[in-house]
Amino acid sequence: MDEETGATVFTNANVVTCDGAGRLARALAVEAGRILAVGDEESVAAQAPDGARRVDLDGATVLPGFIDTHPHLMHFGALAEPLVDLTDARSYEDIVARIAKRAADTPPGEWIMTTPVGEPHYFIRRSFRDLAEGELPDRAVLDRAAPDHPVLIQAWAPVTPNVCAMNSPALRRLGIDADLPDVMDHVWIEKDAAGEPTGRLRGSVTNYYNDSPFFNGLLRQLPMLQPDAVVPGTERAMRSFNGMGVTTVYEAHLMPFTLIELYRWMRAEGRLTVRVQCAPEAEPFGTPWTEGPLELDEYGQRLAQARALVDRSDDLFRIDGVTVSRYVPCWPGLTLMREPYLGPYGELTTGRSFVGPEKIEQAIRYCHERGLRLNLVTAGTGENDTHLAQLEALGQAPLAADGRAWLLQNFYFAEPEQLRRYAALGFDVTTSMSFSWGKGEMIRERLGEHLLPDLIPLTRLLDYGLHVGCGTDWGPKNVFEHLALAVEPRYAAGGRAAATTGVTRRQALAMWTRDAAHILRWDGIGSLEPAHHADLVIVDRDPLTCPIDDLPGTTVIATLLAGRTVAGTEQLT
Repeated sequence: MDEETGATVFTNANVVTCDGAGRLARALAVEAGRILAVGDEESVAAQAPDGARRVDLDGATVLPGFIDTHPHLMHFGALAEPLVDLTDARSYEDIVARIAKRAADTPPGEWIMTTPVGEPHYFIRRSFRDLAEGELPDRAVLDRAAPDHPVLIQAWAPVTPNVCAMNSPALRRLGIDADLPDVMDHVWIEKDAAGEPTGRLRGSVTNYYNDSPFFNGLLRQLPMLQPDAVVPGTERAMRSFNGMGVTTVYEAHLMPFTLIELYRWMRAEGRLTVRVQCAPEAEPFGTPWTEGPLELDEYGQRLAQARALVDRSDDLFRIDGVTVSRYVPCWPGLTLMREPYLGPYGELTTGRSFVGPEKIEQAIRYCHERGLRLNLVTAGTGENDTHLAQLEALGQAPLAADGRAWLLQNFYFAEPEQLRRYAALGFDVTTSMSFSWGKGEMIRERLGEHLLPDLIPLTRLLDYGLHVGCGTDWGPKNVFEHLALAVEPRYAAGGRAAATTGVTRRQALAMWTRDAAHILRWDGIGSLEPAHHADLVIVDRDPLTCPIDDLPGTTVIATLLAGRTVAGTEQLT
């Protein structure tokens, strides 16, 4: 994507710079994709070249472009692109009409798959339960929509147990008939009075992070990964993120080398509308098509491959570090905890490790010895114990080659003593208010209320001196709602106040701007200062002063990347 080269002066604005001093301004000038000046209208106008365009923002607020440190943008876009969108479906009639429309353009016998019904990806505020009929349609209803195509209404992670639905051709294709037991590996096959499957399956039926061999075997027979959908899906997802004010993303979780190369290609083709920093996963897992586990020597080769890819020289696409992980979400009962807790079916568990601790130790030592930045995905108290012991065995704070701190990703449970030790090791942190908002009630019920004060305690993280960046986790979400949740943490179920103390609005904004840029070690983004990239979000209210209940309703008027409009009002540039 080319930079906007002409000069533009934005006046009559409320400019929230998010710089270290927290300065506010009334005007801002941009030229050649960079910020030329910030300040009062007279001084900014004096620094702008003759003939600069002037745009009166009529009191709108200007913010730095948001930096999402855990978006899964490409994953979400690629998986969602080929699906019939049922997220806002209201009834069976609505569902049948949407699937029938797709069937009319699809060769007979080919799969038609849909999104779940409701709001991804926790489906708490709205789900299939809110259909007029109160549940997903059965095979008879779906047969009306597509009698000549196998149909699947998907269930998405991380909710377990979950429910999906198929029509008769899908059941036949997958061999699901009356002869199968009613229950297979925590999958309940609903049957009618005659013993025939109705098409609805319940339990461990999510399409990733699924611990059911039976259902993973079904998923491997489906065209879940469609290569032709990756690029258009990513482009669509980028536009959605731009619409939320996001101009930079950090793709550093479950990223195989192949997807990173696709980002590189999109950069070369001028298709990126966000800045992208990637870190490959040493050993991806969690999907039914994942191969593994890797042998130790192959694991070491992937660490070396990640080191060879490091390139922080480009202003739009960067690769830095390597990500290692053992855990998966706690909803399916897989997060590694110190004490046993209830799994989704009432069984006691301390979690499950998909990548052994010996590989994590191998990665820690490799990165420490060779100066490679390590992104350590860690959520549970048990894996924190293991990781801290391995890190402290180094005898010094681990750093990347130029002194950049290592990173804790997807940080969930932050006990004070563990935080003290991580801070002494110099770590930075990324996390998401999605985790406490979406999972808080489930954690209270199954892991114990005593853990809630340790669940995403942003104030505690800052008190221990850690730099914190926030993200949405899985698909475009309302950044302004995330800001409100950082200030007044709540759980989605029941809207109950969380057991943690919120941060100030300036601190919350910093986690999406200046501090996120610090974590990425990406100079020139995250604050509105002269010579920085002209990545701007123009919104209809001031997030520092508007009523907190109004903050999620913020409207993005425009988003600019390098001075060029990527969402909203084109006339601004």
